[in-house]
Amino acid sequence: MIKRFMTGALVLLAAAAVFPIFFLVCGSLMGDGELAGLLAPVLENREGFAAWKLLPEYPTLRSYIKLLLDSPEFFVMFWNSVKITAGVLAGQILVGAPAAWGFARFRFPARGALFTLYIALMMMPFQVMMLSNYLVLDGLGLLDSIEGIVFPAVFSTFPVFLMYRFFAGLPEALIESARLDGAGELQIFLRMGIPLGSPGMISAAVLGFLENWNMLEQPMAFLKTKEKWPLSLYLPNISMDQAGFAFAASVLVLLPAVLVFLAGQDYLEQGIVSTAVKE
Repeated sequence: MIKRFMTGALVLLAAAAVFPIFFLVCGSLMGDGELAGLLAPVLENREGFAAWKLLPEYPTLRSYIKLLLDSPEFFVMFWNSVKITAGVLAGQILVGAPAAWGFARFRFPARGALFTLYIALMMMPFQVMMLSNYLVLDGLGLLDSIEGIVFPAVFSTFPVFLMYRFFAGLPEALIESARLDGAGELQIFLRMGIPLGSPGMISAAVLGFLENWNMLEQPMAFLKTKEKWPLSLYLPNISMDQAGFAFAASVLVLLPAVLVFLAGQDYLEQGIVSTAVKE
């Protein structure tokens, strides 16, 4: 009885979590007339409440056709998002993996204090660091550029913290045996640390993709030229009278994040399991 109750409760919670996506997809398949009739109180400031249907009465792909064939600015901003996200992830792996390995495998003066500083920086919201980031980017001449968005995010502390946990979980006996065999520290990192810690690196990349693909505040603060906007700034600027277009754009923006999460789900699970490895 309890098992059935728990199963039913989990099904209801899963349905509540999936419903907004179902709502989004259905809206993208509705025609402009149908959406106008359902959302008239919102779109036209009429009295009453907006209505909704579980399924479109007359499904159509018109919004997707308009978005993919008649909206070149969508593709410009899509590639801006790709460049920002790819640049940030590549930089975070190149910078964060050696830093996490150093914290996990080496003992040096002020190591604890420095790692505590990393944790403190990780907890600070963007608004706290915005002015200092703005001044640094202005001094480097990187304002209003893709590089100005990528550069601060490369040195994010969260990937270091996450990869540190995975590197710290590697058995010390394994590392010592490699040292006894004559392997240098760089060889150990490249040939043992990266392969064995790859679940942590992929986990950091998956979570970093989900964060940076939807990045909003940094582009809003540092980008002025519309042609350099990512999709996160494109969506809020779609006018209210283009509801179907907005639904279709939202679905296409959501799709890469869903695919990356599904592709990296096993690595996330492996990474969680790897933290339980003991000597």
